[in-house]
Amino acid sequence: MKLIYKILRQDPGSREGVVVGVSALGILVNLLLAGVKIAVGILASSIAVISEGLNNASDCASSLLTIIGTKLSSKRPTKSHPFGFGRVEYLTSLIIAVIILFTGGELLISSIKLIINPGAVNISYVTLSVVAVSAVVKLLLGGYTEKKGRQVDSGALIAVGKDCRNDSVVSAVTIISALIFLLFRFSVDAWAGIITSGFIIKSGIDVMKDAVSVILGKPADKELADKLYKEIRSTPDVLNAADMMLHNYGPDEYSGSVNIEIDHDRTIGEVYEIIHELQLRIMNKYGVTMVFGMYAVDSDEPGQNELRKYIAKFVAGQEHVSSYHALYLPLDRKQIYCDLVVDYELKDREALETGFRAYMAEKYPGYEIMLTVETEYV
Repeated sequence: MKLIYKILRQDPGSREGVVVGVSALGILVNLLLAGVKIAVGILASSIAVISEGLNNASDCASSLLTIIGTKLSSKRPTKSHPFGFGRVEYLTSLIIAVIILFTGGELLISSIKLIINPGAVNISYVTLSVVAVSAVVKLLLGGYTEKKGRQVDSGALIAVGKDCRNDSVVSAVTIISALIFLLFRFSVDAWAGIITSGFIIKSGIDVMKDAVSVILGKPADKELADKLYKEIRSTPDVLNAADMMLHNYGPDEYSGSVNIEIDHDRTIGEVYEIIHELQLRIMNKYGVTMVFGMYAVDSDEPGQNELRKYIAKFVAGQEHVSSYHALYLPLDRKQIYCDLVVDYELKDREALETGFRAYMAEKYPGYEIMLTVETEYV
């Protein structure tokens, strides 16, 4: 591993160094396995063993793409791409998925042809031993690769690791088909190839779904969001925080926004000091560029506290309403400001708004209800 890091000029302790080092190790192991399996498969006339070798070869391409994608994603932002190139890693995962699907499709076609036109099969216990050793190696390599991928949040590395572990299952199928032939002289090699192709295709679909999900915009990391909420809410003079949005521009590149509640007696200058210090702290501690929206709250006014309790009672009785915030009761006019946070299972927002306004009219007749219904993005 030290030699790999030296050749590629990587810091083994950095995220990029981990991804590149593990990928390079995967290339070396898969090249060795591919060469041995293809040679043994040709000598034994076994489509299943040859297919495993081809799958190992495709894993080399996947690891190489992971290295290239990681290198490109670390490029500095430019005028054309001010948020950097971190999302290149997601495109890399997508390409890896296509390669996996192509390999599975080719194997499926070859296996079907073999069923239509059967060929002679020559399997020995030596061949079986090669496949068994390969299964163990791929299981260990896959577990190590996926573990490292999760440590550094590399979708491409996780995808390669999952594919390696799937190869162990594929090898198990190959071993079973070989044992059947050796014990009963009955070849199920082509059918084993079809089963193997199914595992490969499923793996490709799973990787593609994960990559597309990130590119389309899946919810932000909940653990990170919880840490940010805790950091913000623990800040003196910040009464509450809600409506957080986090936009992912790479595995460790986030920008976002959040609304916070501040006592309405604070001056603009005082609020600026609070927000500026909080922005810098979040940037330095979590690497997130955060923009703040603000709500003014009079937490000492008795009517405000009574209003909070009344709305909390409504929220407690609603299955799809998780919380409320941005509550404000102006003293000089009959208006009530409130935001309700709902989940994605809510089907009829209009019915919720109508019910809330009717509920508020019972205690606050004649008040204009300034209601916003929103979904919690994180």
